Amino acid sequence: MTDNLLSTGQWLLTAVLFLLILGVAVRQVNWRAFRQDNAIQHSFFGAAVILGFIWQLRAGISPGLAIHVFGITVITLMLGWALAVLSGLLALVITVITGREPLVMFAANGLVTVIIPALVSHGIMLWERRRNFRNFFAYIFFCGFFGAGLSVAVAGLVMCLLLWTGGIYTLDELVNEYIRYLPLFMLPEGFINGTFVTGLMVFHPDRLVTLDQSRYR
Repeated sequence: MTDNLLSTGQWLLTAVLFLLILGVAVRQVNWRAFRQDNAIQHSFFGAAVILGFIWQLRAGISPGLAIHVFGITVITLMLGWALAVLSGLLALVITVITGREPLVMFAANGLVTVIIPALVSHGIMLWERRRNFRNFFAYIFFCGFFGAGLSVAVAGLVMCLLLWTGGIYTLDELVNEYIRYLPLFMLPEGFINGTFVTGLMVFHPDRLVTLDQSRYR
């Protein structure tokens, strides 16, 4: 979202939520294990750079309604939700430095683009784990394909809610320009994330810290 799209109250609300969840994420990370694990460090910083580059590519006409690949789901499955949030925010810093995002909207964009997709993906992963599926395709489909599609849908709806309650767009405008196209956005998001998860599960399952290999036959 660009400058002047949110009211002062919305800006403060998103900033408070952003800081609270960021604080939880920082405390959730095992920093000693992170410093000692070169593979996790490479995944963390590599993901940030790749996302920072991918997020330069976007489409859209109306302010605040841009479309781009999120890619947070696969990062969440690789690193866990807390490190995924921090890696995604580092990628967002790159977009701010390159001028693609305004610094003043960092909290709002971080909440919508990074935190919400990571939490939704994490929730789907926990649900799949509680169901105790024994076929590894369940992890690929639910956590990879379905989780990515749902995460971008939830993030998109939250963004539309902010723009609608802020009086930037009417509900009809949001439906016509964005919401009715959400299923089309979900498909490529699910495909891209699901494909990467499948590749990692086949060739580098150790890179998926959320994958419990002992469960699957």
